[in-house]
Amino acid sequence: MKIRLTQLDGALPNLALMKLAHYHIAKGDEVHLYRSVERDLFEPEWDIVYGSAIFKFSQIRLMRFIRQFPNAIVGGTGTTESRTVEELIGDYEHYDYSIYPEVDYSIGFTQRGCRLKCKFCVVPNKEGKNRSAGSIWSIYRGEPHPRKLHLLDNDFFGNPDWRNRITEIREGKFKVCLSQGINTRLIDQESAEALASIDYRSSSFAEKRLYTAWDNLKDEGVFFKGVDTLERAGIKPQNLMTYMLIGYDKNETWERIWHRFNRMVERGIKPYPMVYERSNKELVAFQRWVVTGIYRHTPWADYNSVWKTNDSILETV
Repeated sequence: MKIRLTQLDGALPNLALMKLAHYHIAKGDEVHLYRSVERDLFEPEWDIVYGSAIFKFSQIRLMRFIRQFPNAIVGGTGTTESRTVEELIGDYEHYDYSIYPEVDYSIGFTQRGCRLKCKFCVVPNKEGKNRSAGSIWSIYRGEPHPRKLHLLDNDFFGNPDWRNRITEIREGKFKVCLSQGINTRLIDQESAEALASIDYRSSSFAEKRLYTAWDNLKDEGVFFKGVDTLERAGIKPQNLMTYMLIGYDKNETWERIWHRFNRMVERGIKPYPMVYERSNKELVAFQRWVVTGIYRHTPWADYNSVWKTNDSILETV
């Protein structure tokens, strides 16, 4: 059979599609990965078409995809479908990296679920309570692949077995990216020292970086308490990139947004605005102004006036 796997969004390898790829290739099927939602002129007729979306803002792409492939099997947190890959192919924990030949790291989860219940997050409802999901060695692809790990844990220290995972990372001399973020509000001295003891990295693995979040103004005190704890352990604020949710709180104002942004910049932290509703063009412009580093040399007022006359600059960050 000929199988089309379609990654509708996201820059990282899609684990669900990797699992489907391994499953079908093991059966002798011909598998191809596409990022395009449109049918190519030279595409064959497919026996099965899959589509995966992880972001809610991908709805337009998802609808275009379904118009092209009305019989497609779709899933992911960016869709309204509740069925999982496991419901399609059973308990199958094998992944095929061949559909992402440019990827040299290993990717996976050491824990699933979450100990918190943030209203804007789908993880607690989708995955349930936090629990251990596997060891570092079960994620690593083995030699001769580089000892580089991209962990997708939503809350690394929510893993009941996190101390063993830290030991495995340290003793295995792994470089580790924790791109989903460390919960700074719950950092204590033990977990801060654990992080300082490993080789934490950015998503490109090129620099030292930890990812955190500051979503609510009311968390200002506890957020900076966590930053202080990390700094005492030897992790500089300059090594932190902090996701700041904007456009979600109905009481949010620009004054509140600027307060969070300025506090982080003053401390040396790199802010990363996350726009909850991307139909708000001004928030999307603010996100791009910050993420691209334009804020370091161009005042917001100047940038804001430019994009309003040329909104083509508002490509997805």
